[in-house]
Amino acid sequence: MKNYANGNDIPLGLGMALAKNLNAMNYFASLPKEKQDEIINHTHQIQSKREMQAYVDSLIQNNFQ
Repeated sequence: MKNYANGNDIPLGLGMALAKNLNAMNYFASLPKEKQDEIINHTHQIQSKREMQAYVDSLIQNNFQ
């Protein structure tokens, strides 16, 4: 498992939210760079910690249902 939460290319809020959800962190780490970039770009629209955590949690929910 590679820890992307502390990576230089990961926005701080996203990294912190990923660190709180190990499954989401592992999922994010498994994605190709292009998909990771899509997720990162989407986070620029997020305005709060709660919204960021909900978005990160949804990455897993949307991909394992």
